[in-house]
Amino acid sequence: MMQKLSNICSFVDGRVAVTDLDMNTYISTENMLPNKDGITRSAGLPTVSQTQIYKTQDVLISNIRPYFRKIWFADRDGGCSNDVLVLRAKENCFPAFLYYLLSDNNFFDYATVTAKGTKMPRGDKNAIMQYEIPEVPFDTQIGIANMLSTFNARIVTNRAINHNLEQTAQAIFKSWFIDFEPWGGDQPYDWREGTLNDLANITMGQSPDGSSYNEEGIGTIFYQGRAEFGSRFPKCRLFTTEPKRMAIKGDVLMSVRAPVGDLNIAVEPCCIGRGLAAVQSNNGCQSFVLYTMFALKQQLDMFNSEGTVFGSINKNDMAKLSVIIPTDYVMRQFEELVHPIDAVIETNYTENCNLQTTRDILLPRLISGELPVADCHC
Repeated sequence: MMQKLSNICSFVDGRVAVTDLDMNTYISTENMLPNKDGITRSAGLPTVSQTQIYKTQDVLISNIRPYFRKIWFADRDGGCSNDVLVLRAKENCFPAFLYYLLSDNNFFDYATVTAKGTKMPRGDKNAIMQYEIPEVPFDTQIGIANMLSTFNARIVTNRAINHNLEQTAQAIFKSWFIDFEPWGGDQPYDWREGTLNDLANITMGQSPDGSSYNEEGIGTIFYQGRAEFGSRFPKCRLFTTEPKRMAIKGDVLMSVRAPVGDLNIAVEPCCIGRGLAAVQSNNGCQSFVLYTMFALKQQLDMFNSEGTVFGSINKNDMAKLSVIIPTDYVMRQFEELVHPIDAVIETNYTENCNLQTTRDILLPRLISGELPVADCHC
C-alpha cells in the first residue's frame, strides 16, 4: 500500500527572531554537509531578520544548491535559514525513519522534478507532501532506522578518527618546520629558503571539450575545479573521454581560481580542468609536500585579495611560492613518520565510501519491503 508523505510528517513554518537565536545552533545551507553525512555549525550570523525554528529529530533539507542533497537529522534545537526545509514526523512515523526516507535518491529525483522556478528553483511544498511512499509498520520503521544507523555510526567514527589524525600530522609539521622545536626553536643552519619549484612538479589543469563529459563512468575521472572538493578527497561526478592534463594518485590538487588555495588529494589518476593544479613531490616525499601546501595558505590568500573580481594564480607564481627546504635526511624522517598517518586517513575514507554505497543500495530496498529487515545481516 502507498500513502502520501503528508500522512507521516508536516512542514514546520514557525519563525523566530535572530536576536533570540543561539548562533551555535543556527543552520544555513552553507554550513550543512552534503550526502547525508551530518552538519557543521554556523560560523557567522544569519542575514535574514526572521528564521525558521527546528527541534531535535526534525529533518532539515537544503532548498538551494545542491538542491535537496544536503540533509540532516537534527540532534539539537535551533534556528535555520529560510532556504532550509524543516519536516517533522507525526506520531505514526519514527523520526529517524523519516530521515532515511528523505535521504533516498527517489525523493531527490521527485523533489527536483517538481521544484518551482528556473533560475533559482525551490522545492514545491505542496508537491513534496504529495510524494508517494510505502506504508511501513512502525516496528519495521524502527528496525530499518536502527540498521541503517549502524552504517552512519561507523562513518562518523571514521571521520572523527581522520580529523584527529590530520590534526596530529599538521602539529608535527608545525613543530618541525615552523617552530623548529626539535632544534631548540631555531632554523638549522643547513636548511635553506627555496621555492615550491624546488620541491615539486606543478601541472596546471586544462579542460577537455565539454562534449566529452559524462556521468556514466565512461573514460577518465574528471575534476573541473573545487566544486568537486570534499574535506580532503574530491568527490567523483564527471568523466571525460578526451583527457588532457592528468594528475596521479597522491597528487595535491589545488584550486587556482577563486578561492585560490583550497586543497584536496587525488585518490586515483584523474584529468584536471583549468580550475585546478596538481602538485607532485620531485623526490618521493609527497606527505611533506602536502603539509607544505597547507602551510602556504597565507601566501596563497594574497591571490584572493589583490583587487581583482576573481582571484587566480598561474604556474609561474605557484612555482615561486616561498618554502623552507630542510635536508633530505630530515625530510625523509618526516615522511617516514607522517606518510603512514596519511595512509590510514585514506583507508578510512575508502571504507566510508564503501559504507555509503552499501547503505544507499539497501535504503530503497528496505523502504519498499523488497528486502525485509530480518533478512539483512549487515
